[in-house]
Amino acid sequence: MINLKDRNFLTLLDFSPEEITYLLDYAAFLKENKKEGKTFDLLKGKNIVLLFEKTSTRTRCAFEVAGNDEGANVTFLTNSQMGQKESIEDTAKVLGRFFDGIEFRGNAQKTVELLAENSGVPVWNGLTDSYHPTQVLADMLTIREHFGNLDDKKLVFVGDARNNMGNSLMIGCAKLGLDFTALAPKELFPDPELVAKAKAVANGRCTITVTDDIEGVKDADIVYTDIWVSMGEEDQIAERIKLLKDYQVNKALMEKIGHEDTIFLHCLPSFHDDQTGFAQMVKERFGLDEMEVSDEVFRSEHSLVFDEAENRLHTIKALMCATLSDDPNKIFN
Repeated sequence: MINLKDRNFLTLLDFSPEEITYLLDYAAFLKENKKEGKTFDLLKGKNIVLLFEKTSTRTRCAFEVAGNDEGANVTFLTNSQMGQKESIEDTAKVLGRFFDGIEFRGNAQKTVELLAENSGVPVWNGLTDSYHPTQVLADMLTIREHFGNLDDKKLVFVGDARNNMGNSLMIGCAKLGLDFTALAPKELFPDPELVAKAKAVANGRCTITVTDDIEGVKDADIVYTDIWVSMGEEDQIAERIKLLKDYQVNKALMEKIGHEDTIFLHCLPSFHDDQTGFAQMVKERFGLDEMEVSDEVFRSEHSLVFDEAENRLHTIKALMCATLSDDPNKIFN
């Protein structure tokens, strides 16, 4: 029986395929029960802190609702002294005395690693510049729900393949046996060392491909994209548009796939129209109504982005219960 009690969740590289599958199974179980109005108080008496450097919608709400559903007390913290008047090490030691688990969403992967090294309690990576592992759990659950399994699937990530989503999806696919293609301009290819790690993890069970050829999308079962400019990179808008304008996920790209049952995923938020302040600025400066994905594809029958967003809740709940509950398998095995 798999037991993840007291484990940190910093990157999918640290987890076996069996452990990741266990989390997906656990999430599916908790999701089914929530739909029936059932919760289990698996986190009753636990105190959880959400430590945020970056803004959030899905990550914060998923951790808060998941914790509340299972009886935890949740503290949202954005104005800590960490990194300003107090070191990460000291902050971790303090928070570890107060809380049973720590979620971190911010910039450097090193920060979440230092929290894990010094807090003495489970630490979960809610996003760093390098990885976004909780998102990939939700992505894989969504894919499995739609197709019934993850077998013989091809996922193509289109866009900035060096970002945290490109990195994490590549590792997630390698762990779970999905063929993975990073489709990007050469300037935005993933780190060769990470590609080598992914290929070693895949160990011949699936393929890891990096290409700038749009034809790489052919036969994709899942097309995935992310925003062209991440938080903190707003000064790079012009450069990214120039590099990525030919890599928009639109009707023409989807037609290159060769079959009609492909699904579209996006971790959100998405600039598929001009209905945000940032999108209005881009429209005024660069004349674009859409960026990484066309509104037509985003709103199409191919798009499962809101199923995917909901699954953040269920997979994060499974993660917290598996790593914090005093008896993680008492209701699930």
